[in-house]
Amino acid sequence: MERKEIFDKMEEIFTDIMDLKDIKLNDETSADDIEEWDSLSHIQIIVAIEKAFGIKFSSQEMITWKNVGDMVDCIQNKI
Repeated sequence: MERKEIFDKMEEIFTDIMDLKDIKLNDETSADDIEEWDSLSHIQIIVAIEKAFGIKFSSQEMITWKNVGDMVDCIQNKI
């Protein structure tokens, strides 16, 4: 799966969970950039990503993420 396809799917997930319109993610996007991205929505995002891509993240992987780019890299490594 191409990186752009992953970003497109993640934008759908973020839009749905955070109830935002036209969210645009990039490699550097982090929770500091999106007011609605709190600890609860973070868990919801992770669960939705795991379901959408048919993967599971370890807690070890998740603690290394600093931004959306790190999440996408991890997804790419798993699919």
